[in-house]
Amino acid sequence: MTTNPPRHTGLGLAAGVLTGILALYITLVALGNITDFGTNQQFVRHVLAMDTTFGDDDLMWRAVTSTGLQDTAYVLIIVWETVAALVLIWGTWLWARRGDDDLARRVSTYGLLMLVLLFGAGFIAIGGEWFAMWQSKTWNGLDAATRVFLLSGVALIVNQLPARREATT
Repeated sequence: MTTNPPRHTGLGLAAGVLTGILALYITLVALGNITDFGTNQQFVRHVLAMDTTFGDDDLMWRAVTSTGLQDTAYVLIIVWETVAALVLIWGTWLWARRGDDDLARRVSTYGLLMLVLLFGAGFIAIGGEWFAMWQSKTWNGLDAATRVFLLSGVALIVNQLPARREATT
């Protein structure tokens, strides 16, 4: 007696593809930050230093001008991206192997929430508002962060939709 692997539902396929796209994206981001460390290091340094914002004295006390602290923040971002990439790759693999959709959903959710936290809380809220990144014409990553935050949110919603149970006869 042969057993066929369970068929993917449209929902499972969509969840897997969205998870896979974000796994690919954050993997490339992390790899780029590791292999070309200096490019985004400058981005993080300028955002934290607030040196291209309006220079409002009421806000400038927030600036982090220590390169050691700036670089520590950048390394922590890269570590977070790398872990998120690995979790999302695992989630994508679980969706692709069509075994335990609950485990695939759970693992994918962890990775997607890591992206929501990084891009929503980290880049949009802290970078954009606390460090006034929105004021910078040169070092403003809000549009890119918003795109990833929204795509991650859509993928998270799709991952959380209840699966339709097959009728048994």
